Amino acid sequence: MTLPRIVVVGGGAGGLELVTQLGRKLGKRKRAEIVLVDRNPTHIWKPLLHEVATGVLDSGLDEVSYQGHSKTHGYHFRRGTLSDLDREARRLTLAPIIDSDETLILPSRTLEYDYLVLSLGSVSNDFGTPGVASHCHFLDSPQQAEAFRHAMLNTFLRYSDPERRLHPNLVVGIVGAGATGVELAAELYDASNMLHSYGFTSLNSGQLDVHLIEAAPQILPALPKRISKAVHRELEKLGVHIHVDTRVTRADEHGFLTADGTRIETDLNVWAAGIRAPAFLSDLGLSTERNHQIKVKRTLQSIDDERIFAFGDCAACPQSDGKLVPPRAQAAHQQASRLYRNLCATLESKPLKDFAFRDRGSLISLAHFEAVGSLMRGASARSLFIEGRIAKVFYASLYRMHQYAIHGAVKTGMTVVVDGINRYLRPKMKLH
Repeated sequence: MTLPRIVVVGGGAGGLELVTQLGRKLGKRKRAEIVLVDRNPTHIWKPLLHEVATGVLDSGLDEVSYQGHSKTHGYHFRRGTLSDLDREARRLTLAPIIDSDETLILPSRTLEYDYLVLSLGSVSNDFGTPGVASHCHFLDSPQQAEAFRHAMLNTFLRYSDPERRLHPNLVVGIVGAGATGVELAAELYDASNMLHSYGFTSLNSGQLDVHLIEAAPQILPALPKRISKAVHRELEKLGVHIHVDTRVTRADEHGFLTADGTRIETDLNVWAAGIRAPAFLSDLGLSTERNHQIKVKRTLQSIDDERIFAFGDCAACPQSDGKLVPPRAQAAHQQASRLYRNLCATLESKPLKDFAFRDRGSLISLAHFEAVGSLMRGASARSLFIEGRIAKVFYASLYRMHQYAIHGAVKTGMTVVVDGINRYLRPKMKLH
């Protein structure tokens, strides 16, 4: 008897949590074959990429090998990039894998499925702004975060020589004051202090200028105003130059031009404004939104094909009030749990249930300086504002919850102990 094959494309937080649950329940019990496809060999939790970008987090210590994880949790891993979908034949085509020196590692391959899940996340949206793609760093992947880290270290090193400075202070411009932009701005001040303490550079945080540029009237426009105002206040204490109601119209190697004609000179450019689903999703023959999100029913099935599911940032899932589920990590986590149950129900020929998003609140970490957020009070939808040490504890617990979902209690507990030991044994940031 041939086992039904469930293929999940995309090993981000939601995708990895889903295949872990499916592998434990179905794969290990030989009730289904579970396959994860991802272009990268390892996983790192995307909300941590701003820490990878500044070196505060060593990705080599926190990344999860898909190959090793799959062996333990009952699923199979195939490295590759989705390039085509044949819905009639229920077949995926994976693009060739080519090394950095243009050497072919694996040719194009096909993979058949009985049920397909697309969990491809999102990328930054440059809105076609001239110069952004060529002259800005993005933080959508570990590779991009590492590229920024190397550029940051080289720029700090260059500024140690006064004759090679372009400006009196080192200037970083960040476009987009969502969670990524805000948290990166704070991390940069923390990183500059650590680089100075290690003797890597003569600069300290007083010689760093960070410009945070946001087109909306407030930073963190998707979050409650109380959180936005509290974070705004803390960033200004650090020295961040905040520009709201400011739209960037052009980027170049040395700065940004805004809609009102203002020029902001920089040494490093980061684009963290807006998100969209990967553009190739609109070429797969499925109905998508303008931002390339796949249109799904509330059961997370594609509106075109009941055997294809999509969730997370790449899916446009309606709520009961008609609004779409927001593209947030907690939404992907909740959808992974619902989709796990719906896929199990599908195999048992039981009816599927609709996904209902429950907002658990929002938390923003400003490096070691502060944390601010709100927690939702159950069904009343009233939020509890928190900040300081308790907010830091809750923020740290979000990552531990993700680790628990993919590793279980024992390994997560051991990881917490090892992380604590590493704080004493290793430098506080990656310096190479």
